[in-house]
Amino acid sequence: MKRLLLLVIFSLPVMAFAQEQSIGLRLGEPLSITYKTFIEEKISLEAMIGRGSSNSSSYYRRVFDNNKPAPGSFYVNHSSGGGLSLNGRVAYHEDVTSEFDITEGKLLAYGGAGLQLRSVGVEYAYYETPDADILRYESRNNVDFGPEVFGGGEYYLEELPITVFAEIGLMMEIVDRPGHIKLQGGLGVRYLF
Repeated sequence: MKRLLLLVIFSLPVMAFAQEQSIGLRLGEPLSITYKTFIEEKISLEAMIGRGSSNSSSYYRRVFDNNKPAPGSFYVNHSSGGGLSLNGRVAYHEDVTSEFDITEGKLLAYGGAGLQLRSVGVEYAYYETPDADILRYESRNNVDFGPEVFGGGEYYLEELPITVFAEIGLMMEIVDRPGHIKLQGGLGVRYLF
């Protein structure tokens, strides 16, 4: 929470010079509240805070097998939840309204890069040895961090201060499992102010 507060405080000077600002909701991976501001005509900064989903079951099984609580531990299952996702991004925008013969509103295509931090709580159930009788539990916090690239489109409604957007991207972990790539995407809406 302290880091989020510091992020907001240090971004206030940037917000003061912004040409256009918007806040909204992004549905998808990760599910987030999004704040976007243009710092130049075609360059935007975006911050997102939300809930990232868990990785696949095989992902957490491999994490357990690579870092067992005891040398002979035998994996039984796991549960995961409480995901948190923080994103910081920069994007380049291009007006493509005329290319699609749009007569009302405005359509921008965009692409960019950023950094993402994800955290998910995982509880493992295991036996200390394959023939043990007592089921044991261990809670861990799985933290992933890495760069992301993305691209999408954002449509500005003609009469309302609202935009709708769709995007797709890739995140590559450099912390926890270096090189692991995660496909992400989302749809959303933002209010311009």
